[in-house]
Amino acid sequence: MQMKNVTSSEITICGRTYDEYIEMVKAFHGHVAPGMVFGGFMVDLAYRNLPRGGYFDAICETTACLPDAIQILTPCTVGNGWLKVINLGRFALSLFNKYTGNGVRIFVDSQKLDDWPEVKTFFFKLKPKKEQEFEALISEARLAHTSIFSIQKVMIDLDSVKTRRRGTLVVCTQCGEGYPENDGKICLGCQGRAPYSHCEVPSL
Repeated sequence: MQMKNVTSSEITICGRTYDEYIEMVKAFHGHVAPGMVFGGFMVDLAYRNLPRGGYFDAICETTACLPDAIQILTPCTVGNGWLKVINLGRFALSLFNKYTGNGVRIFVDSQKLDDWPEVKTFFFKLKPKKEQEFEALISEARLAHTSIFSIQKVMIDLDSVKTRRRGTLVVCTQCGEGYPENDGKICLGCQGRAPYSHCEVPSL
């Protein structure tokens, strides 16, 4: 278990102080989310267990908060394709060599949470969010630091996470917008995959 006298000034996250990281979280995420605090520790722990100087991609196993921690601390983003979010419902991430697939996986180890009641309550939703003590949770998260995580060596199947190229673009005969020809005779939106219950005809 992490010593309980750890201070913010003793914690570094990918070369930044804890307080500097918290300011980054506020600027990028909009507020200090507990998942972002844990995410910072996880990314830092992953880097400390990887060879220096490599080129790494990332996998995130949840859509909640953790992808943002990866995006502000690494070059990996959803937009550049180096971060894949595969929603398995687990608060875990992997950083891996983009050419070999060798990497590490960091995950919240449920067997290590008993010493941290606020953290356990947060991860297992033992209380509604409005009943959780935010300041107590953030304080306990900082004290727990990396002690609640475990590390696994992994080998990523690179073919399974390869970014699919868009291919040739054509104009959809229904909506008039460009889309990848491989998606079919009309775009996926006009095939019923769009999330809109109503979409106005654009004004010229």
